[in-house]
This record gives sequence, structure tokens and C-alpha cells, in this order.
Amino acid sequence: MIRAGIIGSGGYAAGELIRLLLTHPLAELGWAQSQSQAGKPLSATHEDLVGDTELLFCAEPRLDEVDLVFLCGGHGQSKTWLAQYQPKPELAIIDLSHDFRLDPSYVYGLPEMNAEAIAASRRIANPGCFATAIQLGLLPLAAAGELHDDIHVQATTGSTGAGQALQDSLHFSWRHSNLSVYKAFGHQHLAEIRQSLSRAQAGTALPELLFVPLRGGFTRGIFATMYTRSQRSEADLYQLYEDYYRDSAFTKLTHHNPNLKQVVNTNKALIYLEKHGERVLIISLIDNLLKGAAGQAIENMNLMFGLPRDSGLRIKGSVF
Repeated sequence: MIRAGIIGSGGYAAGELIRLLLTHPLAELGWAQSQSQAGKPLSATHEDLVGDTELLFCAEPRLDEVDLVFLCGGHGQSKTWLAQYQPKPELAIIDLSHDFRLDPSYVYGLPEMNAEAIAASRRIANPGCFATAIQLGLLPLAAAGELHDDIHVQATTGSTGAGQALQDSLHFSWRHSNLSVYKAFGHQHLAEIRQSLSRAQAGTALPELLFVPLRGGFTRGIFATMYTRSQRSEADLYQLYEDYYRDSAFTKLTHHNPNLKQVVNTNKALIYLEKHGERVLIISLIDNLLKGAAGQAIENMNLMFGLPRDSGLRIKGSVF
């Protein structure tokens, strides 16, 4: 049985990790650290956990009691934590912040791209949520060396993508029935997306990636649309994608125009393709807190410890 600890356990992604670990058949939650909540029950912050666990938040990590630590603090905090505690090399680390996504000493934790490297590593940088959805939409084309023309991306995320810290754009009265653009063409996930696509399309220069992110008036999920030029037919494109994702536990192709509720509360990524003249339209859907964060972190844990990739992740979605 794998024993895991969580650093920075008060946020949305950490809450999902706690829920997944409490029901995982081959792993368990040893402790959940949060200085601001220390001594309180986990259910005081994650209220749906009433009756599910008696664990209390701890102020300090107990590294000798666990096999794995998930780092769920804010961006920039993981490097500070590692410098302070200096964990032993054999302790597995999965960092959910962006601190190590461009660091070659950490394996980039996108299972559809790096499964073997993840399984052999003890240091994993979990991808960003937008980055996950966009990369899964484009990686088969990159791996085939077929990203040559500008790639246009528009993706909308739910309010949980901004975390729990209160800000104007998270107030219910502002967010509900609303839509807005932010960080157009300059989102922080662009660097890791370019890194992965460049590696997949080795030897060929990557075209311009033009990304417009949006805030949606819903709680969770990412709906990403992409288009670029392709000489392949729609049938050939589907075959290319099906071959690329043949061994994937959670990334699936659909021939029916999808909707976000198909992936919310699951670890699935759903990909849909349409050909329009010389352009291919790609739709990629994920739950930002699961496949885009905690669920992918558990999938990485499963790979690191030689477990079935879907262990603890066959979650029932809510389609109504």
C-alpha cells in the first residue's frame, strides 16, 4: 500500500487529491499539511468529507511516514519547500505547481507522452490544466511532424481554475452567466505546450501558437478548440489519433460533437475532429481539477509505483 502526503492541502486540487486517495484501492493518505488549517478536521475545509475521514490537517510534514509527497502549494512555493526540507532522493515527489515544468531534472508528467519516463522517475512535474487539454489535442499531429501552419487555440475554463483566493473575477455575481478573455497570447502554460510539441515534432520548427484563454461562467472543466491546416482527410486524422492514443487509459476519441458534461468529474480527455477544407478543427475537453490536476497526478503516481494506470480513477461523471 502506497502512503502519500499532501503539502498545501486547503485548495481545490488538493481536495480532489484527498478524495481520490481516500478511495484508492492501492494507496492511502498518510497526512495532509496546511499551516493555516492545522489541527482542524479535513472536513472543516473540504466539507463533503464529513463522515469519510477523521484525519486532521497537520502543520508540518512527516516525510519518514510516506512514500510519496504531492506538492499543492501556490506557484513558486514548491522550490521553497524543497529547499527547506530537502527530501531524500528515494521519496517520490509530484509537483502540481508550474515550478518544474520546464526543468530537465523533473520528468514532465503527461502520461500520454512520457509514460515510460514517468515510471522510471521519482520527480514529476504535473502539467497545467490548459496545457493538458491543448497538448492532447495537438500531440498526434506533432508526433507525425505535421504542425506546419499557425495553430489557433481558444479555450474556456471554469472558475475553479483560478483557485480559492478571492478576487473580483471569482465572485458569483460577476462570474455567473458571464464570459471574458484574459492573458490573450501570453498565458503561462504556453511555454510548456511549446516545449512538449517541439519535442514531439523533433527536427521540424514549431509554427506560431496563438492562444486566447477565456473565463467561463461555470465551475469546472476546460473546453478547448484548435484549428490548423492539414492535408489529411478526416478519416486519416481519426486513424492517426486513434493510433497515438491506443494505449491511453483516459484519452478517448469521439465521432459525436461533444459537450463539457461528458468529462466533468472524470479523469477523461475527450477529443473530437472535423475537417473543413484544408483546416482541421480539434475539440479537446477535460475536467481542470482531475485530468488537468489531481487525477493526472494520481495517474502519474500509479505509473511511478507500477500500478494499473486507471487505479482509483474510474470515477462516475455527472451528465445531468
